[in-house]
Amino acid sequence: MTAPFGARLAGAMDRFGPLCVGIDPHPGLLAAWGLTDDVQGLRRFALTVVEALVGEVAALKPQVAFFERHGSRGIGVLEEVLAAVRGEATQVVLDAKRGDIGSTMAGYGDAYLAPGAPLACDALTVSPYLGVGALMPAVTAAEATGRGLFVLALTSNPEGALVQHATASDGQAVAAHVARQVAELNARALAAAPAALGPYGLVVGATVGDAVRRHGIDLAAVRGPLLAPGVGAQGAGAAELADVFGGARRAVLASTSRAVLDAGPTVASLRDAAARAVDEASRALR
Repeated sequence: MTAPFGARLAGAMDRFGPLCVGIDPHPGLLAAWGLTDDVQGLRRFALTVVEALVGEVAALKPQVAFFERHGSRGIGVLEEVLAAVRGEATQVVLDAKRGDIGSTMAGYGDAYLAPGAPLACDALTVSPYLGVGALMPAVTAAEATGRGLFVLALTSNPEGALVQHATASDGQAVAAHVARQVAELNARALAAAPAALGPYGLVVGATVGDAVRRHGIDLAAVRGPLLAPGVGAQGAGAAELADVFGGARRAVLASTSRAVLDAGPTVASLRDAAARAVDEASRALR
């Protein structure tokens, strides 16, 4: 790879706008597209999204679960998707939310971040709730190959608050500790290879309200991309984004799925919907 993930993503956001579109072939969407809920329908859906949106949006985000539910042949389709986008300006964020310890986490690094791996992506979503330090095998793998990670920090699902907003022994919220440790990873990476964004980002829901401010989390200090579900058609506009992200809004990569995918199944209709979503996100993030 010619540049680290943060630099590649920043370039894609400058070129295409701050939008990431999910590839979420769940049964309801397959049916809405007139496709069968099997490997053939999965393949048609996923590769149509790729055809429509590579070179149109900054990032695509396949949700691994919707491929895994079809077994080994579904994983084969995921490999096709990743191969079709690999090397393009549009970045691939693989939404797998992996998190484990020791050799198991290293195994995930080999699967998703190693050069030549069939499932290699530009960046992987990971869960830090076995400790951010447990992610170090994945950090090492990403660092060696110019790839990135998005670490779950403040998610918008109501169940997440019980863990993420909880207060640690030093009085800080758990999510604040996650953000600080990711900032430290980026500081090290950017000292070695300066770029507009570091390779390690956070997942922060655009609908988490005042949680960032209430817990004293400095998102700008992270110096990495902020993957934000819930922007634009998903409910968060300029006022909500200002409240959640403040001065870090330029680092936000707005994530959407249904707002674009519901427009299928034609390539033209998907491109039109994505263009509208890019415009909405760009205006909201000014």
